[in-house]
Amino acid sequence: MEKVALVRFQDSIRESVRMGLEHIGGLEKTDAPILIKPNICTISDGTGHSVTDIRLVEAVVDLFFETFPDASIRIIESDSQSKNAMESFEKFGYTSLKDEKRKQGFDVDIVDLSNEPLVPVAVNGMYFDTIKLHEILTEPHYYISLAIAKTHETAFLTASFKNQFGLLPNKGKASYHAKIDEILVDLNRIVPSDLCIVDARVGVEGWNGPKTRPIGAFIVGKNPVSVDTIVTKVMGLDVTRVRHLMLANENNMGSLSPRVSGERIEAVQVEFDAPF
Repeated sequence: MEKVALVRFQDSIRESVRMGLEHIGGLEKTDAPILIKPNICTISDGTGHSVTDIRLVEAVVDLFFETFPDASIRIIESDSQSKNAMESFEKFGYTSLKDEKRKQGFDVDIVDLSNEPLVPVAVNGMYFDTIKLHEILTEPHYYISLAIAKTHETAFLTASFKNQFGLLPNKGKASYHAKIDEILVDLNRIVPSDLCIVDARVGVEGWNGPKTRPIGAFIVGKNPVSVDTIVTKVMGLDVTRVRHLMLANENNMGSLSPRVSGERIEAVQVEFDAPF
């Protein structure tokens, strides 16, 4: 049975993440480059909680280098209508983090997935037959999603599974919203996650607010369907209304009934308003 860690945030992001990782067996050794995908959905964070906290990214980077100092880490994001990836990396501290870790002798870089080289990938999926993605996504890698607990006006929920929407290199991603659930299934098949961490210290209603609700937790696991199922329940929402999770479950991509380790869901649960 798939396991998902639900841990309360105490005072340290790093120690909270470490605790979550211990619940699921710790970090895995990999010789492949580690790709970290934060959720940088906009260059104008309207809530202060809509974009992945750079301190979470730094905590994960440090935990990997603490265990595997020779690891190669790439932090990835693409352009969209609401942001330019490289400008966002600069604004939210990713460029500085990369420079700092390099000075310390570690192998870290930032990658704009909207830039070349883009390569065609055969999908034969629910929406895509073929798709162009950045070459780094098609090569061997260990993939980490660092998302936020948010509701979404078209996908109902945005957490680990929805975070893959940012792999699309197209700036005009809104044109895909009509079939967003099928597209998310395709993207998660093409680029499956190896580790998912959802920052639920503060949840957000809407992809960029305006309303926020404190939860005070981190949710950690290896399967985005299972992780996001627990995210949905922690937010007091009905998982059967998250269509992309239902489609993924129907296609054997993850369980809607994972074993929860750590806190009980009811102990941290906060009721959010459903987006539709």
